[in-house]
Amino acid sequence: MEYQTLLISEENRIAIVTINRPDKLNALNKIAKEELKNYFISVTTKNEIDVIIITGAGEKSFVAGTDIVELTSLDRNSGEEYSKNGQNVFNSIELCGKPVIAAINGYALGGGLELVLACHIRIASENAKFGQPEVNLATIPGYGGTQRLPRVVGISKATEMILTGNPIDAQEAFRLGLVSKVVPQSELILSAKKLAEIISSKGQIAIKKSLSAIHATMQEPLVIGLRTEATLFGECCATEDMKEGTKAFIEKRKPDFKNS
Repeated sequence: MEYQTLLISEENRIAIVTINRPDKLNALNKIAKEELKNYFISVTTKNEIDVIIITGAGEKSFVAGTDIVELTSLDRNSGEEYSKNGQNVFNSIELCGKPVIAAINGYALGGGLELVLACHIRIASENAKFGQPEVNLATIPGYGGTQRLPRVVGISKATEMILTGNPIDAQEAFRLGLVSKVVPQSELILSAKKLAEIISSKGQIAIKKSLSAIHATMQEPLVIGLRTEATLFGECCATEDMKEGTKAFIEKRKPDFKNS
């Protein structure tokens, strides 16, 4: 499938999705959001892909936000639908069943930060900037930012970021746990690939079930999340991969996972 706003590379069980609107700082317009949703829905059934890396074209911007021009004609009803559409796009990323690594190369503002938050692992370049500046337009984050950001950085810092619109740099994002690593710009994609290769080498049934269990922490009370974890753990115990993994550990050899 050909895309207008995305560059897709799939090799060695790793996909790299590059948002390719550098002249607009990779801002997400209607086409970009639709193409992201379509790709992440399609990748759920691609057995040849284990991990997805998402980044932005160029070195200046990951995604600098949504396309502001599209906001100017919204009213109450169309605005609500616009928000729901964006939420559905990012839900398709978070729930695609495969690990998604955000390789953040520059500005991740507004919808860009909300996209970062929908990814499972986040690596930033040293020049990355993160912010929810929607208040400057007299509106609020509409693609999940008010819900995901407090869960990631804590309610106090998230409230400050959303109410002031002030950005934070990569080092503060690391300190807050928003990103797991900060690397030089030149090493960003390489670092993301190395991490993806490690994840791809594991039993993919366990990877998928781990994601499901972790996601339960975002959606369910602790007691239900623990029950979900136990159920998924039991399902892993019934797989050939777990038998192979434990046997290989005891025999001090590399496991040969078959994803079964």
